[in-house]
Amino acid sequence: MKKIFLATLLTIFSYANERIVSLAPSVNEIVFAIGMGDEVVANTMFCNYPEESKEKLKIGGYSSISIEKILSVKPTVVVGQDYDEKLNSNLQNLGIHTRIYETKTMNDIKNTIIDLGEYFKKEDNASKIINDINKGLKSLEGIVEDKKILIVISPKKHLRNQIYVAGNYLYFEDMIKASGNKNAYVSNSKSQPVVNVEKIIKMNPDIIVLLAPFFEGKKEELEIVKNSWKELPVNASRQNNIYAVDKKYAGIPSHRVIYFMKDFRKILEDVRNKRLQ
Repeated sequence: MKKIFLATLLTIFSYANERIVSLAPSVNEIVFAIGMGDEVVANTMFCNYPEESKEKLKIGGYSSISIEKILSVKPTVVVGQDYDEKLNSNLQNLGIHTRIYETKTMNDIKNTIIDLGEYFKKEDNASKIINDINKGLKSLEGIVEDKKILIVISPKKHLRNQIYVAGNYLYFEDMIKASGNKNAYVSNSKSQPVVNVEKIIKMNPDIIVLLAPFFEGKKEELEIVKNSWKELPVNASRQNNIYAVDKKYAGIPSHRVIYFMKDFRKILEDVRNKRLQ
């Protein structure tokens, strides 16, 4: 009994004294969500959620991470994403323990939550988040079906030649499929899709969702953005199915996909209700 008690104390002490550095907003948010935010000693300038995350030491941005600053905080673990292979390799060569994740698909996001939960002994918190995500996906079923949905990333006030859309290898695709609909954009390429107006007209989406977090609180500017899309000769504009999500979590592949799924569900419900009128 005494040995078990001592082992439990050792485990609690060990994980209560982590010194975590997070290199990406999505992973940073997950670390906080599972209950390890107090142990984060540094993160990037883009790690601004939750609010207390802003108070942590900033070690740079996406392409300006300072290894010197990371070393200065003496981290027990550095958590990040897989997009900067050189940085991740340099950290490992310096003997810094790293945990690197992909957060592209819904399964990637869930696996990241599960793995971090296991690593930090926060399995119960992680399991609750996973359950909420699964419930969110389930809630999308049977509202409207067989619609072509186009998700536009960071739309501008005016339509230009380079328009970024959600491809077929991101968590948006998983949400669209879970709802019984299909992505208007179809390609075997895993790179970030960039299309033009002609391509969108050819796709002829039934629903267009604009991810516009930079327009949060700017209703008039957001209306200008939406109006430019309403002029397109596609089903979405003819049926008034142009929507915008202007929340900061739109496009962040963390546990906050739960919030975006609620927005997506409301959009689908609105499309359905228009049909019933």
